[in-house]
Amino acid sequence: MDSIDFRPATETDSPSVAGAMRALWPEADMEEMRELAAARCSPTAAAPTFVAINSGGELAGFVYLDLRSYAEGCTSSPVPFIEGWWVAPSMRRKGIGRGLIEMAESWAKSRGYHEIASDTEVHNTASQAAHRALGYSPLPALIPFRKMLG
Repeated sequence: MDSIDFRPATETDSPSVAGAMRALWPEADMEEMRELAAARCSPTAAAPTFVAINSGGELAGFVYLDLRSYAEGCTSSPVPFIEGWWVAPSMRRKGIGRGLIEMAESWAKSRGYHEIASDTEVHNTASQAAHRALGYSPLPALIPFRKMLG
């Protein structure tokens, strides 16, 4: 296996992270992904983004956290929340996703948080399986509703 360097993202990682975010959320606007990546790879971000870099210097994966005032099923506030987690298709099933999540969990523990949360779309069974494999417990499903006003 490729040698992988797991580390906090820096501003120079921003373009690669933006491209990976677009791969994760293909319906998103690329300019919005560039802005999000720049904010998430900034040393002033409230919570970090972690990257996995292969021996060729390319992004193999990322995970970015945020601090939410509320997360379904959690008892504390704020709660570290896994907002985005992606591994390059050619690098999957090699422990990179696990390594990224372990970095996120370690960061949260080192700051005194006792829980971490995440979510995935109902049709994304691969993500559901990955979460379960790392010890995340699914919560009872809710059906969100919305009504446009005006």
